[in-house]
Amino acid sequence: MFQKTRYKLLIYYIAVFAVILGAFTVTVRIFLVQSLKQEIIEKLILLGTDQVNEAELKEGVIKIESDFPSQELIAHKQTLEWFDLQGKLIKHKGKYNFNLPFSAQDTAQFQVGEIEIIAVTVSMSDRNNGHHLGYVRVSQSLEQFNQILHKLDLGLGGGIIIAIILSSVGGMFLTHQSMQPIEKSFQRLKQFTADASHELRSPLMAIKSNAAVALKYPEAMRPKDTEKFEAIVSAVSQMTCLTEDLLLLARSDRFTRHEWDKVDLASILANLVQLYQPQALNQKIDLKTQITKDLYLLGDASQLRRVFSNLIDNALHYTLCGGTVEVKTSLMRTQLIVEVRDTGIGIAPEDIERVFDRFWRADKSRSYWNNGSGLGLAISKAIVQNHGGSITVTSELGVGSSFQVWLPTV
Repeated sequence: MFQKTRYKLLIYYIAVFAVILGAFTVTVRIFLVQSLKQEIIEKLILLGTDQVNEAELKEGVIKIESDFPSQELIAHKQTLEWFDLQGKLIKHKGKYNFNLPFSAQDTAQFQVGEIEIIAVTVSMSDRNNGHHLGYVRVSQSLEQFNQILHKLDLGLGGGIIIAIILSSVGGMFLTHQSMQPIEKSFQRLKQFTADASHELRSPLMAIKSNAAVALKYPEAMRPKDTEKFEAIVSAVSQMTCLTEDLLLLARSDRFTRHEWDKVDLASILANLVQLYQPQALNQKIDLKTQITKDLYLLGDASQLRRVFSNLIDNALHYTLCGGTVEVKTSLMRTQLIVEVRDTGIGIAPEDIERVFDRFWRADKSRSYWNNGSGLGLAISKAIVQNHGGSITVTSELGVGSSFQVWLPTV
């Protein structure tokens, strides 16, 4: 019963952990990327600064005398370029010819594409008199930088996967530990409900028997006393039904598959429809069927009969005169689907999730004692789940409701 809750808690735990871990990883990556880029820019600025005083103006022509080793530029995939004040290339040093447009306004430039480039530009002065002659631009390929980022991404991604796997294992342990006290409390509550329901059987039976005996001799009682005893018998019958339903719910998870037989659900549904047909005619409701033959599954026939008896009775109960109730079956691969549809009062959207809660009713204005124990749908859901199936409901106020039961076939 708590397996679904465990899974939900585990999923929520992993989801929250993954979001936090993802946010942390993205923050770390952004910080590292910015730090690495800034480090590259500072190195390029330092290299460019070393070259700004390697120029002089001779007879109106700018002469560059740089002794920086070309092999070192090639090794780091860098390029040195000297430009005059008009942005015309004067000299180029290095193996790589980057087609990055010159800009004297931007200290740092980035080029994205097949070859990613980063470049910095610094002012160049005459080494003799310090007059401004032009600019020195240092460019570098980001191929090595991207390789480092790729390794970083692989490391971070692998770390996230390992962390989520380990957190999943830890989450399963934590959810199991956290759910144990709840499960124990629930089991104690179920045991108390079963014990109380069982113990109430005898006194209720005694009250009902004595009241029935008294009603056999109405001549010895006043008319008002007869009415009181009839009310007692009616109330005891309702309480007996309630205790039986509570006892069934308390014991609903004790039925095991080895106690089940091969059941023809089509036969069960046909018999139930025939049983409820007089009630439908009396209420002027059209009770229709579309039942496929040979619908076999493994289960307990009496429990399954209880499920669909509850659904049909519920549909008739909340369908007005002149309405329609339809019982329809279908097969979908290994699933057997039974739909009980009515044109009744319907259920409000905010109440859909509470339909299968114990003691809950959509129509709260109706008297408790005139409408059963309020456990019918809760019992139906418990039985269906014990048979490895599921039950769902769709409804619209003033239009009707549709209950669908999904059960595994043989």
